[in-house]
Amino acid sequence: MDHLAAGVDLVAVQRIAKLLEEHGERFERRVFTEQERADCAGRPASLAARWAGKEAVAKALGTGFGPISFLDIEIVRDQAGCPQVRLHGAAAVLAQRRGLRQWALSLSHDGGMAIAFVVASS
Repeated sequence: MDHLAAGVDLVAVQRIAKLLEEHGERFERRVFTEQERADCAGRPASLAARWAGKEAVAKALGTGFGPISFLDIEIVRDQAGCPQVRLHGAAAVLAQRRGLRQWALSLSHDGGMAIAFVVASS
């Protein structure tokens, strides 16, 4: 049986910038992996796009954050710079249980907003 799931999320870049300003590195370490932090170099728009990516993946998995953590979902770049989804821990287990093995992700930010759209299939 083929499985298909999708998720989308939209976030104001200013929301992430405010969290960075208020909580700094503590916030970054709680939400973003070491690789994500390196890729974004503290840029609020890039971090907001990854936040939206994580939210979109959580929606495609059929859960919110709670059963899975922000660090269970990692948004990285391939050699060409395209965003890729890496799942760890509870998110990887949930994806396997739902039969979701292939992920396609698109990220964008403009006009103070960041958006992510993800499709997952078996």
